[in-house]
Amino acid sequence: MSIFASFLFFVTWNTIMPNLVKAQQNPLALLENSVARTTNQSLFWGTYRPNLYFGTRARLPESLLTGLMWFGVDDSTKWQHIRHACDQGDDMAEYSYKKHNGRSFAMQTLTDEENNVTLKTEFLKVLGGDNGGNWGVRISGIPTNQGKSSRLSLLYYIGLQGEGSLELNNKLTSEGLSDPILLKGDSPELGRFSIEINDGPNNKIPSTIPSEVNPIPDLHKTQYWGHLVPDDDMWRAKEYVSGQISLNVENKLAENSTRPLPYWLTLRNTVREDSNFFVFQKIVEAPFQFDIYFNSDSSPTNLDASRLTSGLESSSRDFDERFERTFGLLKKGFNIKQIRIAKLSLSNLIGGIGYFYGSSIVDRSYTSEVDEDEINFWDRVPEPEPRLTPPAVLFTATPSRPFFPRGFYWDEGFHQLLIGEWDNDLSLDIIRHWTSLIDSDGWVAREQILGEEARSKVPARFQTQYPHYANPPMILMPIKAFLERLAKHKNVEHISNDDETEEHNLDINNFVSTTDPALLPDRHLIDKRLSKAFLQRVYVKIKSNYRWFKRTQRGEIKAWGRHATNGKEAYRWRGRTPGHTLTSGLDDYPRPTPPHPAELHVDLISWVGFMARTLKDIALALNEDDDAEDYEDDYNNIVANLQDLHWSENDKAFCDLSVNENDESVFVCHKGYISIYPMLLNLLPNDSPKLGAILDLIENPEELWSPYGLRSLSKSDEFFNTGENYWRGPVWININYLTLSCLFKNYAVVPGPYQTRAQKLYRELREIIINNTVEQYGRSGFLWEQYSAINGEGLRSHPFTGWTALITLIMAEIY
Repeated sequence: MSIFASFLFFVTWNTIMPNLVKAQQNPLALLENSVARTTNQSLFWGTYRPNLYFGTRARLPESLLTGLMWFGVDDSTKWQHIRHACDQGDDMAEYSYKKHNGRSFAMQTLTDEENNVTLKTEFLKVLGGDNGGNWGVRISGIPTNQGKSSRLSLLYYIGLQGEGSLELNNKLTSEGLSDPILLKGDSPELGRFSIEINDGPNNKIPSTIPSEVNPIPDLHKTQYWGHLVPDDDMWRAKEYVSGQISLNVENKLAENSTRPLPYWLTLRNTVREDSNFFVFQKIVEAPFQFDIYFNSDSSPTNLDASRLTSGLESSSRDFDERFERTFGLLKKGFNIKQIRIAKLSLSNLIGGIGYFYGSSIVDRSYTSEVDEDEINFWDRVPEPEPRLTPPAVLFTATPSRPFFPRGFYWDEGFHQLLIGEWDNDLSLDIIRHWTSLIDSDGWVAREQILGEEARSKVPARFQTQYPHYANPPMILMPIKAFLERLAKHKNVEHISNDDETEEHNLDINNFVSTTDPALLPDRHLIDKRLSKAFLQRVYVKIKSNYRWFKRTQRGEIKAWGRHATNGKEAYRWRGRTPGHTLTSGLDDYPRPTPPHPAELHVDLISWVGFMARTLKDIALALNEDDDAEDYEDDYNNIVANLQDLHWSENDKAFCDLSVNENDESVFVCHKGYISIYPMLLNLLPNDSPKLGAILDLIENPEELWSPYGLRSLSKSDEFFNTGENYWRGPVWININYLTLSCLFKNYAVVPGPYQTRAQKLYRELREIIINNTVEQYGRSGFLWEQYSAINGEGLRSHPFTGWTALITLIMAEIY
């Protein structure tokens, strides 16, 4: 492990695990220490390489990495298209986790029609010992078309980063390795461990290979290659493998070899003495199966085929039972097909969770004096000064495994609404990681592109982050959801309470029982003191981020002759360019053209109001009464200014503002998602006439209503379905979810003049969203980034199981 990585691991570990001496003096610290240790053990290993079709790693800056590759061997060109990283260009018919519980079990299927194989990957983790326990992987495959053969090269690689050793214990021969394959290794963080790879009993080599062929290599055996690979290069595993196979092909061509094609496509069966990276290759004809077992020497019991089989079966049953307990879709009358889609929505969001470590690129040449206040400010930028930051760690869900396999700040808020409902403490762990990235100034990068592997998926022009660019603070919504879950648990008997007297007389011997892994998903709900400690930590960070928002995204009122209740509460997204406001999350949504420093943005002031109200709720939960009063004042001023500044009586809509050629303030109204933000974030009273106008806008088929959900831009707008057509018409599940949420929790239940309309709108919108999402999955095999407002078809990235996975909550009516 590098010196910096060792330091970061030390700091991270000691941030999570308070100093034991202090803990012994403070029972609460000891409790936090114990729970954090058990949580880390529970989450230590996982499928945390979401950009790959399948891979595992530990939550360590430098880890043991594994991954799966495959290609067909009945065609001389297929080896040039090795499957490894998720890629829409691979034209996979489908790949999705059918079940994933986020901690110990996952089952995925992948259908590769070009190679006529349907793969299944199964993952099981068994806790025990001091190093995250043991885990097993089962990889199997059958022909997609049973009438045709499926002949494949399967490659599974294992690499150890950082300090330690990894040795292959089998007898090395030019023919290949006999089963079982055994590696032994050790590292400071993992201790001593072994890895075993076993063939299934019915595996066979391709039937096209004649028996009289010279058995060197022997394709009945496992082919192999071991090499010393730099830690930072291990993610390029496919390039290393391609290079080895390419070399073998060149050699066979030079020899004028007449051997069957599979012999051309094998590894070299060589191992360097100091290897830290091993690839194992099996040439098979489907059906096939092989198992991988990782066993820590610190664990009391090893994992083997029998335990893996029984563990997978019981975990699959447990998942189904827990899913119904959590979401109750059978009780709501959903059919098996609909429930299956809800399960895979949840499972793929969880399967998209990754552990990322590395530097990002930040340009800090924009100082506090650079405020985009000049005309044509987007052309008056300083000379770029992008710099690599010190490495950082992030544990996060991701929007799309093939296209967006990294952390996005506003997406993550939506992700955690679903993950939090499934596993409260897993969600809190992810939120804690995100809030830890808020710097001393209160800024957090809207995209976390950590390390070269993450940057390989991002065009260079989008890699640099700027510390005056914001992003919607959606991360507060799952924190608010956590507060609501806490309220539901208020009548539950807690393992401990927050009475100060009892807190200092707790029986330390009982702490072991309070860290039972079965309790971990709800541990912070069960114990009030843990929940309070979590809120205190994130509150400091979110409070800093709120102040940063108010300072850096401020807009001008008096300078452009505007009048409002409060002279300060007005906001403008920085980072605007002609045609785009990437920082808003609504990239190409029409805004004033050209951009102007006089602009005010209705969605941004709504977000800041939402922040103020949520921070007030957190402050009250922490008995920070003075802070709560300040947030209440801010909120009231923001809501007043929202009405004073952004409501256009002529347009009957909330609108952005800019100035005309005479520098007079004018409304710029492009009716769509930004127009309904005041309702989405519950900033409007239930009896407000403006609420009625928003409902009119939503219900009108010439405006936002479509048979497939709410359009992002009004059908009547001049920019509807034009240009990139990203946020200019298509239906997005996240905004439709927010619409349903505010109706279900507020406007359809609280008495008012629009309650009946809100109830009807809720029922109809929920129905069409569910129906179209299910229909498009049935048609294509994928959940999509967005859906056409014209015909409902899925559009752009797929699978997109980030916020589109909210369909599960919509079905369950959990908002």
